[in-house]
Amino acid sequence: LLLLCAASGLLVAAVAAIPPPEEAARMARYVLHNCDWGALATLSAQEGLRGRPFANIFSLSDGPPEPCSGSGVPYMYLTDMEISVQDLEVNSNASLTVSLAQTPYCRKHRYDPQNPLCAHIIFVGSIVKVNDSEADLAKKALFSRHPEMESWPKDHNWFFAKFNITNIWVLDYFGGLKIVTPEEYYSVKP
Repeated sequence: LLLLCAASGLLVAAVAAIPPPEEAARMARYVLHNCDWGALATLSAQEGLRGRPFANIFSLSDGPPEPCSGSGVPYMYLTDMEISVQDLEVNSNASLTVSLAQTPYCRKHRYDPQNPLCAHIIFVGSIVKVNDSEADLAKKALFSRHPEMESWPKDHNWFFAKFNITNIWVLDYFGGLKIVTPEEYYSVKP
């Protein structure tokens, strides 16, 4: 039994290991899968801010929290009552930033969130409502990480949405940003 526990502990440690800097697509998948929220930036449609950048925090998930179970698709649970969602109704283009700063990794290594070694990923694309065939996947992804969502007020007309990725920038090491294509990103496991 001890041998089995030790072997399973090593397996979890190996799977949870951060990808090396030369594997930017894997790093992007790893960071997204290990983050429960991100900063979503929209172009504001609000009076007094119209056309200006506006960032807001959103809970997200690309799948259940188990290692290697992520789809790579950032799913969100949204309501039209939310100010950023109102911006998205006018212009669905957005950027989404996720960072290992929200995980124990950067704290453990004493990396400041701005340190490139505390990896962060910037996705650019648009927010789209998921269709009926994808709603169950989005629900499982989100509710497995954010169980509180199931009890949110029904009269807020919540809906599942996803971030449709068109561009990806990875900052995980010194020397500047790395560009990853969506094709490269979706072809690797986290």
